[in-house]
Amino acid sequence: MIDDPDRLAGLAARLGWTVPIKPIATSGHAVKVFPNALPVLPVGGKCLAEPGRPNPADARLVIGAIDHAVAEVKAGRAAAVVTNPINKEALYGAGFRHPGHTEYLGELAGRLYGITDVTPVMMLASRELRVVPVTIHLALREAIAALTTAAIVTAGHITHRALQRDFSIATPRLAVAGLNPHAGEGGALGSEDRDIVMPAIAELRAAGIDAKGPLAADTMFHAAARRGYDAALCMYHDQALIPIKTLDFDGAVNVTLGLPFIRTSPDHGTA
Repeated sequence: MIDDPDRLAGLAARLGWTVPIKPIATSGHAVKVFPNALPVLPVGGKCLAEPGRPNPADARLVIGAIDHAVAEVKAGRAAAVVTNPINKEALYGAGFRHPGHTEYLGELAGRLYGITDVTPVMMLASRELRVVPVTIHLALREAIAALTTAAIVTAGHITHRALQRDFSIATPRLAVAGLNPHAGEGGALGSEDRDIVMPAIAELRAAGIDAKGPLAADTMFHAAARRGYDAALCMYHDQALIPIKTLDFDGAVNVTLGLPFIRTSPDHGTA
């Protein structure tokens, strides 16, 4: 845990929880402390935010905690990064220019690992469903404009590799959602599914990936349909996140694919 120890102690007291907080000097001390207390690497300053009242003055500490966590993994002192939700509005007020965690971690990975072609892909996973939005933190109008065949293909390849490597699925099955109602009805309800989505599916299949679609998004998430695929490739944020949060809000986990390290987080934002 990388945080302000005093802030955590105050939150625990406010909630009536008995959680001993123990500041540690290095992450290597965490294992010895865990049996008796929550080990916390101090974030390097005092957090000013109060519950329900984010403070842009904390932006430096928030971003610093993310940077520190990734650096710990890069140095081999930690196995993975688990992030808590961030209030992006407060960060924007301090000059943060990324739409969200996922995009920032992609840039950070490129910077720390010297990789020039990092493409972070968001996946939400639960026992019931795995979903991947091709476009992420964009206004709906902008998401439609940003949707390309290449973006779908890239997300499909990264998802396919992650299902094999991280989920031990030898031959992953991808279900690709249509953008428009009824997957466009052959062009009657918009041309995007015919002109953008279908060519992407054809390209994925030509590469040996089991991808089917475009499927009508209003009928691909019921129980019987979900048995036919291992992950759903969706065209925009809410198309992916509404079904999985409805099915398992408390159990779903956000996993960022395409990074050189493991990163997970809760499936929700700040309270």
